[in-house]
Amino acid sequence: MPFWDLQRQLGIDVDRWLLRQSMPQPYRKAAACHAFEREWVECGHGLGQTRARRECQPEYEDFMECMHRTKLAARLKTILKQRDKMIKEGKYTPPEHHQGKEQPRP
Repeated sequence: MPFWDLQRQLGIDVDRWLLRQSMPQPYRKAAACHAFEREWVECGHGLGQTRARRECQPEYEDFMECMHRTKLAARLKTILKQRDKMIKEGKYTPPEHHQGKEQPRP
């Protein structure tokens, strides 16, 4: 416990302000990545910065994946590349509604 509890005396909550998903959300529903952020914060609480970086790396990676979707984008890019390769080799023909042609209108 700090000697002066400055946050309480000033009536501000810096910890809540610093956390992205813990801010008040519209309609009072939890944000999409709130659970991942909460796990990461709880893991690192009281460990110190150096030890928390080492020990809480999986929680941090899960939180960042939820926020930025980098692994999902890389996976989608690989799938589309494989699809294009199969189309080029003639092994796959996409359905008509996926070929970008408009249906005739009545």
